[in-house]
Amino acid sequence: MTEATYATDAAGLRERAARLLADHPPADTARDDFLRARFDAGLAWVHYPVGLGGLDAPRALQAVVDSELEAAGAPDNDPRRIGIGLGMAAPTVLRYGTQEQKERFLRPLWIGEEVWCQLFSEPGAGSDLAALGTRAVRDGDDWVVEGQKVWTSSAHVARWAILIARTDPELPKHRGISYFICDMTDPGVEVRPLRQITGEAEFNEVFLTGVRIPDAHRLGEIGEGWKVAQTTLMNERVSIGGSRIPREGGMIGPVARTWRERPDLRTHELRQRLLTLWVEAEVARLTGERLRQQLVAGHPGPEGSGMKLSFARLNQEISGLEVELLGDEGLLYSDWTLRRPDQVDFTGRDAGYRYLRAKGNSIEGGTSEVLLNIVAERVLGLPSEPRNDKDVAWKDLSR
Repeated sequence: MTEATYATDAAGLRERAARLLADHPPADTARDDFLRARFDAGLAWVHYPVGLGGLDAPRALQAVVDSELEAAGAPDNDPRRIGIGLGMAAPTVLRYGTQEQKERFLRPLWIGEEVWCQLFSEPGAGSDLAALGTRAVRDGDDWVVEGQKVWTSSAHVARWAILIARTDPELPKHRGISYFICDMTDPGVEVRPLRQITGEAEFNEVFLTGVRIPDAHRLGEIGEGWKVAQTTLMNERVSIGGSRIPREGGMIGPVARTWRERPDLRTHELRQRLLTLWVEAEVARLTGERLRQQLVAGHPGPEGSGMKLSFARLNQEISGLEVELLGDEGLLYSDWTLRRPDQVDFTGRDAGYRYLRAKGNSIEGGTSEVLLNIVAERVLGLPSEPRNDKDVAWKDLSR
């Protein structure tokens, strides 16, 4: 059997997975060693190129590999912990990176040896991301970066960051931005916890003072960073709004369980609301499945923005209903211990936590207001909002 047959045929992939399992039995192989062997066998993400964890196979065949390895008890790469790397950095590096960048970053990213974060949002440029003021100035073979980022998940555990910075203030705001890979261990990078309404600090502020980034760590052309960032952002919204969950596996799950187990809490009005939200949650789950099929075809698309909008609204309504259903019990959130989780947990802990945490869903990954504009313009084809700053140099904008 040839390599080409392995790469494009489901039966061949099963045989390749069986060979991996025979050569590296999960029960006798250290987790990271197994993941390294899986990547080198081209079974990490089969649609990626040969040598970069893939086999140039159709993306849909990844499910064949995942099923075979899961059934054998093989370890996974903890995708929730490294979600930013897998869902945002990897597709961007694959599309815009040089061959050297792909070979350097993709393997440790997929294995989870190196965690990534995203240095996009700023105190004055969140909803209007293109207005960002973090500067990168060329100095020989390096860029020197000065600025501040905010709402940065995983910055406290990240080795690398995807970063956008302004490289030409003389150009309009969308055209003077470049895209870099920033080493979070470099001098001048300072990460400070940003405590949230839940008491946790899963987000951070990141201060960049004289940080030197080699030009070899730039993705895309100078000044083309906004275009590169669109690849990241579209994949981000699919990652947040379209993650695979089983029926009642999301925020609706705890409420449905409470409803079944606590008949004493039931009222007719709450029943009607729960039924409506249960149906909406199921519609959103199935829509997410369709979105993933679109992703399989290599087209994340603006529809991910609609999915992320729905995810945020539903989470807030369902968590509100849960607190109402539980009455006084729903208000017993009293653990304000500062925690620094290395991954987001939307449904963990108790009802009060879920209610408070869900407030951030309409901010993180693009605010609902921004996403409404994207849906209106790119999905529904409605006219764009008037923009009087489109052709104005960034340095001349009012701030």
